[in-house]
Amino acid sequence: MFIGTGYITLDTALSWTHHFDSSLTYPNRSIGLYVLYQLAPLVFLVLFFILEAYLVLHVLGERKPMLYLIAAVILFAIGQIFEYVISKYICSGTSGKINGALFETLFTLLSVVMIWVFWSSITEDDWPVPVTGGAYT
Repeated sequence: MFIGTGYITLDTALSWTHHFDSSLTYPNRSIGLYVLYQLAPLVFLVLFFILEAYLVLHVLGERKPMLYLIAAVILFAIGQIFEYVISKYICSGTSGKINGALFETLFTLLSVVMIWVFWSSITEDDWPVPVTGGAYT
């Protein structure tokens, strides 16, 4: 994935093969880069959700962990809405000082935290808690 994206990016910028030269003119579209950078990760996320839902619902027979997984999906979707829809309004409203990437990063972080909570809820291992005599020794 990184090799393909890196190659298309470098070939577009440096015109090694002149295959992507058409993306250097208006409207500056590189379909290959778009597919590798935007669509492939989206497909992987949907596949991850489907596989985890199957694992939780059919293999483990649990329902509560799905709430955490759905919350992660909702938080991630809110982050993407900030990045692609609301960003231009935030940017123009703050005279370019901030944009939607700030909030997109926050909601993506919260989504990753929910994935951790989800994974922690479906595993049976406990975190080791050290037992000590005092707070500071």
